[in-house]
Amino acid sequence: MSQLPKQPAETSVPTSADVARLAGVSRATVSYVLNNNATVRISEPTRRRVREAALQLGYVPHAAARSLRAGHSRMVLLPSGHIPAGPLHQYFFEELQSGLRRLDYTVVQYGSVGLTADEAATAWAELRPVAVVVPPGIALTPHGTGILTRSGAKAVITLGPGPVAGAHGLVMDQRQVGASAVEHLLARGRRHIGVVMPQEPGRVPFSEPRLIGARRVAEPAGARVCPLPLRYEEESARQLAARWPELGLDAVFAYNDEYAMLLMRALQDAGVTVPADTAVIGADDALIGRLLRPRLSTVRMELAMSQPLAETIDRMVQHPGGPPVHQDLLRTSAVHRESS
Repeated sequence: MSQLPKQPAETSVPTSADVARLAGVSRATVSYVLNNNATVRISEPTRRRVREAALQLGYVPHAAARSLRAGHSRMVLLPSGHIPAGPLHQYFFEELQSGLRRLDYTVVQYGSVGLTADEAATAWAELRPVAVVVPPGIALTPHGTGILTRSGAKAVITLGPGPVAGAHGLVMDQRQVGASAVEHLLARGRRHIGVVMPQEPGRVPFSEPRLIGARRVAEPAGARVCPLPLRYEEESARQLAARWPELGLDAVFAYNDEYAMLLMRALQDAGVTVPADTAVIGADDALIGRLLRPRLSTVRMELAMSQPLAETIDRMVQHPGGPPVHQDLLRTSAVHRESS
């Protein structure tokens, strides 16, 4: 007769009372220390003793209970999806998450692939975040903003090419990127300019405004702009390079440095000399672009913020209800190197 395997004894979950007993303090003191409450004066030796006791016991504060006491969660939700992973965005989100953690917020990333804009907003709202930061490339509608605020979100912030009604908007106007690239090419006498339009998902919110910015600068100068669909594949670049003589282009803004490197290699393989026959400029100022031969010209992008975004979010949470704030963050400048 077979026997079921013996089940392990249920492990008791350490509580704040256990931490208090081990540290020799009250449960209120444990709460003040582990919740980083700065309004109550507690000596550093006591704080250290409480933290050491919590570490020894493996005690973790209960986020839901803390939210009930505070009247709202400490969760900041960052939806994720087809977000271009450029160095500027990577640095920005790393700084945001570390800043929020220092302010005692819990940062949660939520996959939104396959959901419509309003379905995604509803799914985010189910988690009852105190703030939502919607990155570039992920859609949010005014209706979705209303869903989030009615669920208790005190701050809904979008980062992208344009603002969304009802939400705070940190605008990264991608038209400036295309404008800076074409201004650079015009200054070097180029008048027949291709603009690469990536065919990968999630690039459209960036590529279309960059094309608009390029045209806005080119048209008054009498220059021609030609959109160039391109997949991030060697074969797609090879096919485009094979058509280069019939296109009659003397320059190309290749969306970013990755597409610029892909296309520049294909052009060189097709016998097109860079920059003599065609000038090439990318965007993002990636280090590898400086290691190419010829070195890649690029558009450098920087964010101009009066204070870190984590502190801005904390202020919005502490003082909700103000009118939506829209701030233009993106600053661009062309960097001239050998490829143009």
